[in-house]
Amino acid sequence: MDKIKLNDILQLSDLANVKVRFITKSGAKWSPIEIFKDSSVSHRLLGDHYWNYKGQKSYKEGQITVGLARISNNSWLLFHIGRVTKDLNRLSSIGYEYETLSEYQKFFGRLIIRYKNTSQNLVRLASSVMHECEVEQILPDIFDNDVFPGYDKVNISWNELSRVIEKDTWKTALRNQKGVYLITDISNGKNYVGSAYGENMILGRWQSYIRNGHGGNEGLKILDFAYIKRNFCYSILDIYKSTIDDQVIIERENWWKDVLKSRNHGYNEN
Repeated sequence: MDKIKLNDILQLSDLANVKVRFITKSGAKWSPIEIFKDSSVSHRLLGDHYWNYKGQKSYKEGQITVGLARISNNSWLLFHIGRVTKDLNRLSSIGYEYETLSEYQKFFGRLIIRYKNTSQNLVRLASSVMHECEVEQILPDIFDNDVFPGYDKVNISWNELSRVIEKDTWKTALRNQKGVYLITDISNGKNYVGSAYGENMILGRWQSYIRNGHGGNEGLKILDFAYIKRNFCYSILDIYKSTIDDQVIIERENWWKDVLKSRNHGYNEN
């Protein structure tokens, strides 16, 4: 079956006059998708989108611009399509005035595409990337991460986890699976591998991390809770039905600790 491409949906006719911007971060600390979900600061994404870096302009007057914010890995959310109405001749600053193209607004925050970026240049001619941008999903409503994305797609910060952990779809999914999970410290790359097979399974373990940060794990107790909130991300390595023997989970946990060297170079102490 043929893949549906981004321009199959948008139907932009003159791709030579279109540029696509892939936003991978917003400032030093914020991910663009967290900015998008926070209505009080979401305007910052447009500032990032129309920003000129030192020594190089991003756009020209009259060009159409497509803004994609990274969700995780190769998934991107369409958040803006506009036209540059004035070049302000500014570098290291927001460099343009623009108009939003209202005919595309129904797709903003709802159209998710898959694209593997291999270039350091994040402002690209549409003619060079549009054919590689595949439509992954069109959401029924604006993206907010409240719907559980699937066990293999969980990659979530502490702040995001604290927001969704009590949502029905997340609770249902996490309380019904035993498994092995990974905690990553994004400030230094250290890992912690954990397992869940007790009451409420993965949900129970992760709720304990929201309560106190360490969940009773000795290797994490040495860390300040505020530090954990800033730097920890959570993902799932293996899932198993609730009927599987607990020993299977423990053996897989140990296997992942060996593979990821989380005892010698991470936070696991056993």
